[in-house]
Amino acid sequence: MQKNDVVPDVIDKQPEKPLKVKYGSIQCTEGDILKPTQVKNEPELDWEADENGLYTVCMTDPDAPSRKEPKFREWHHWLVVNIPGKNIRAGETLSEYIGAGPPKGTGLHRYVLLVYKQPGVIKCDEKKLHNKSGAGRGKFSIKTFAKKYNLGSPLAGNVFLAEWDEYVPKLQKQLSG
Repeated sequence: MQKNDVVPDVIDKQPEKPLKVKYGSIQCTEGDILKPTQVKNEPELDWEADENGLYTVCMTDPDAPSRKEPKFREWHHWLVVNIPGKNIRAGETLSEYIGAGPPKGTGLHRYVLLVYKQPGVIKCDEKKLHNKSGAGRGKFSIKTFAKKYNLGSPLAGNVFLAEWDEYVPKLQKQLSG
C-alpha cells in the first residue's frame, strides 16, 4: 500500500491484515496489474473476520480521471456496510459494484479495496447508487466516510492497478444509462 502511495493518498496507515481478492480464477496480489476485462464482475473477498462482527467493504479509485490530475479523487466503485462476518451479500449495499474503467490515455489507476470492522450497526444517510450510472461516485473520501461512522482504520486491504482496455467503452455505455 505504501509502495503505491495508497498511504497517504487514500488512508493514513497500512491495514493490519491482507485482504484476499479473487476475480474468477485470478488471485490478486497487492500491486498486480489487471485489465478492466478481468475485473468487470464483483470479486470474492476473504479476510480474518469475527463471524459475529459487522464490516464495511469499499473499492475506490483515487486517480480519477488520471493520477496526474485526480480532480474527482476518489471515485468509489463499491460500498457495502453492515456485513455480518464475511457474508457481503447479506450486507447493505450503498453503491453497487462497478469494475475498473480508466479513461483511454490516463495510464494506470490504483483500485483500492478496504475492509473496516464496524463498532456496531450503522445507519447511513448516503444515497444508494446502482451500477447503471456514475453519478454520485466522484469526490468520495473513504477517510471521511470512516470518520463519519466511527470505523477507525481499515482492518484489511489490497490494491491493484489497471489501465484502459477494450472493455472500458462498454462500461462507459452502461454508466450513461
